[in-house]
Amino acid sequence: MCGIFCLLSLSPAQFDWDKTVYEHLKRRGPNSSKDFTVSGPNLCCQCLFSGHVLHMRGLLTAQPVQDRSGNVLLWNGEVFGGLPLTPEENDTAVVSERLSSCGSPSQILSFLSTLRGPWGFVYYQKAGDFLWFGRDYFGRRSLLWKFDAEVNALTLTSVAAHTSGPVNSAWREVPAVGVYRIDLKAVTETGSVTFEVYPWIHAGDDLLSTCSETTSVPSGCTAVMNQSGLALTAPVCRLNTSVPKSLAETEMCSNSHLSVKDLEQLLASKEKTDEVNGLIDVLSEAVRRRVQFLPFRIQDDSPPADDQATVAVLFSGGIDSMILAALADCYIPAHQPIDLLNVAFKLQEPKVRKESAKKPKKHKNKPSDSKTDGAESQTFSPFNVPDRITGKAGLKELQDLNPERKWNFVEVNVTQEELQEMRREHVCHLVHPLDTVLDDSIGCAVWFAARGTGFITQDNDQRSFTSSAKVILTGIGADEQLAGYSRHRVRFKTSGHAGLIQELAMELGRISSRNLGRDDRVIGDHGKEARWGLRICHFLEVSGRNSS
Repeated sequence: MCGIFCLLSLSPAQFDWDKTVYEHLKRRGPNSSKDFTVSGPNLCCQCLFSGHVLHMRGLLTAQPVQDRSGNVLLWNGEVFGGLPLTPEENDTAVVSERLSSCGSPSQILSFLSTLRGPWGFVYYQKAGDFLWFGRDYFGRRSLLWKFDAEVNALTLTSVAAHTSGPVNSAWREVPAVGVYRIDLKAVTETGSVTFEVYPWIHAGDDLLSTCSETTSVPSGCTAVMNQSGLALTAPVCRLNTSVPKSLAETEMCSNSHLSVKDLEQLLASKEKTDEVNGLIDVLSEAVRRRVQFLPFRIQDDSPPADDQATVAVLFSGGIDSMILAALADCYIPAHQPIDLLNVAFKLQEPKVRKESAKKPKKHKNKPSDSKTDGAESQTFSPFNVPDRITGKAGLKELQDLNPERKWNFVEVNVTQEELQEMRREHVCHLVHPLDTVLDDSIGCAVWFAARGTGFITQDNDQRSFTSSAKVILTGIGADEQLAGYSRHRVRFKTSGHAGLIQELAMELGRISSRNLGRDDRVIGDHGKEARWGLRICHFLEVSGRNSS
């Protein structure tokens, strides 16, 4: 995982770094930082590349990577399939080698289509002077863009900075509809920036219909569909929108509720059992790859201490985080702990309690009951929020599942004062350019949880604790895939299975612009990497094959 930055300047003016942006990039990539500028005799424009590396795979490889032919790569991604890699190989170096061997746009697109995993990249192709960039099909890695007319420059970056005024509104997330190519020679001739779009398509898609999705380009730039008719192959099939006859015949009325007996009958079906087992196999493989693909350790390196976790889970005790933790337990060595990061924002003390504390009632003729008084004093806990309660219940289940594992339940307690301070001074930059109340609240919760600073309880003793894990497993996106929101229940009650499927198709169609890029920026700010264990690609492969 890395912080990547590219500035395409159409004028010879000196570039001045935004210190806030530079610091955010360095926080994402604390292990290596390097800048590199590309300019040529036939180009009046120049490109500044800046790479900041978090070492996660194979041997440390500094970025930007320049090959012998003069091609330059900035890579913010993880390859979990589609490209053979040995434990000691770094995926950035291998991706650079493969791109260097591509002699045509179709070969570049074919290679990118084979990759499985999250990625965002910028690539300067020396032959022809082209600048390529884009994000994976689901937009799981952040990439923002902005064109500044005053300095005549296009900026691509993993993370930006929130400022007031019109400049602030210029940042946008690069739409994850495909990859883009800029002809730098054409930029030199015309003095303007045009993006050629190479979209993601499924079999049977109309290429021209995808062009309308790319209208959200920076002001001052234009986008056109590539004239060659080339495209990337989507990594998943389309969502199966058919409703099985068995479900259509037994469509439940809107007011009915499933009982335990209904669920038992459902699970007793061999067909359903096979489907459930298939989904579990897919999720297991996804988690295995995400907890085992870690930095390669050379022989002279000392192994990590037994009390230090390499993997943590954003843990609320909900079904998504419970599944991730249980599956991770299957593949992480038994002697290594797993950190469960549970965040709670301080509750305000109830007004009634405050008043009773100020004016204690005295009964002259009634002796006080110290046991009752003690129980009343413990009824209110400022951090006993719903996620803390379910988190502790989930911890107990995991301890029962594997009592030999050391489960570090990290209680991340956040006061209102700290929340307001970090929201204003830091988190607002990471959430940007998204700006809704929901983005702010989720961004803050994820940022504090991923920081992993709190306390753990051992033998009834509390002690301060900071998670050492660089890999953060998150179930974000599970609700969109598996109908976890209340609006999904409402849609099902009003429109049945057909309506629910339409709702899920809409959710998945906008997931790249709603939360995945945001959460990559927020978690990456701690020099840690977000890995989505409930893998969207493989889930859609299963749901695309099945009829329910």
